[in-house]
Amino acid sequence: MKGAKRLWFWLIGTNVILFGIIAYSAMAPGALTKTILLPGETSHGHYQIEMRCDVCHTEGNGIREDACLDCHAEELRLAKDTHPSSKFNDPTNAELLTVLDATNCLTCHREHVQEQTLVMGLTMPADYCYHCHQETLETRPSHAGFAFDSCATAGCHNYHDNTALYENFLNKHAGEEDFLAEMVGLVRSTPSRPAANQLTKIADDAPESLSGDAAILDDWASTAHAAAGVNCSGCHATELLNDSSNQTTSPDAVSASDEFQWSRTVSLDTCGQCHERERDTFLLGHHGMRLAQDLPAMTPAEARIPMHVDAAHRQLDCNACHSGHRFDTAYASVEACLGCHNDDHSNAFTQTSHYDVWQQELAGEAPVGSGVTCATCHLPRVEDDDGNVWVQHNQNANLRPNEKMIREVCMNCHGLAFSIDALADQDLIQNCFATSPSKHIESVDLAKARFDEKQRKREARLKKK
Repeated sequence: MKGAKRLWFWLIGTNVILFGIIAYSAMAPGALTKTILLPGETSHGHYQIEMRCDVCHTEGNGIREDACLDCHAEELRLAKDTHPSSKFNDPTNAELLTVLDATNCLTCHREHVQEQTLVMGLTMPADYCYHCHQETLETRPSHAGFAFDSCATAGCHNYHDNTALYENFLNKHAGEEDFLAEMVGLVRSTPSRPAANQLTKIADDAPESLSGDAAILDDWASTAHAAAGVNCSGCHATELLNDSSNQTTSPDAVSASDEFQWSRTVSLDTCGQCHERERDTFLLGHHGMRLAQDLPAMTPAEARIPMHVDAAHRQLDCNACHSGHRFDTAYASVEACLGCHNDDHSNAFTQTSHYDVWQQELAGEAPVGSGVTCATCHLPRVEDDDGNVWVQHNQNANLRPNEKMIREVCMNCHGLAFSIDALADQDLIQNCFATSPSKHIESVDLAKARFDEKQRKREARLKKK
């Protein structure tokens, strides 16, 4: 009898638990349910999109072969990937695959195994380079004393991106001064427009019910938008009322005319109609990657790094940094960043010489473009193949590994050796480069010595002839 009663209580308890799980799954947000069912903690690079399992997984928990390249292919192309899969598909390199299957991203980057995840999502032991390149320790005396797991040490080598670390590049820039005599950076320039295209605040075409705010009109009239002839309707009149294919109406929409639906808010895609590259790169970084996967915008409360409490629930979209209608790029360059970020590196910025030069530029005491802001390094201006200058909005693009920052940022003001030393100094990173590097990385010295030795041998051979 006691056994039957015990079984009865066990069945009741089991059913209560199952009912609770089913009820919770039915009522809780789908994202939260998925988070609970994760096989392990997601890496820093992917945790924001862990609710979109289908981005990386097929049905049945399989893994999509092309999932990594969907996001990272262009980045690898620009980096001129040192170890592309094509290199290992070459039959002459087939034996290397017995050491490391470098044709598959998942060989080195597995997800949900946080206990063995290193920097940049690496899930291989840190000595992985040695197993293919061990002869280097024997053929290059300069490397004889190096530890077998030190190849990827800051300033030495990277697996994918070595654009600032190739020997030819190191040798070319050997001997440069720490501080260059002249800044080389790209300066923003707004194309001149015919006077007839430039708009003033009396030319606004907003509905009468919305056009009475003089401050908004003053802000808009002072921007490059008005100077380029972009009126209110260019951003706010986003949908045709008589378009039968569009049956949805935004809750913040008002009727502007017989033709247009007027939206009080401006979407990311609307900004992207003119700022396509900025939008596309924004969606690749930690600020916008959730939007790229049709998830709600990221908020500082969800970040894994220190953020200000009062910024916890700000949604990260274009307006988070470029508030309408001024779109103040000076604000977006510093104040917008420091309004959210509360880590040592960010908080130290106002105590640096970089910040001092920025203040001088704002005061008109230094040339335009000479100041150094958060955006100067993390959202740098870049030039495309056609000579057009635009702003990189993927703030992670040059952070991992941080040597990616050298060519497009650091070397605009500093020599290569100084830049490598600075980025390899963790204490210096924490104080936001307020002091000089405390350690020296020998990469440039070793490259120059190797090229000098080659030159001596070449000259010796010529003398014998």
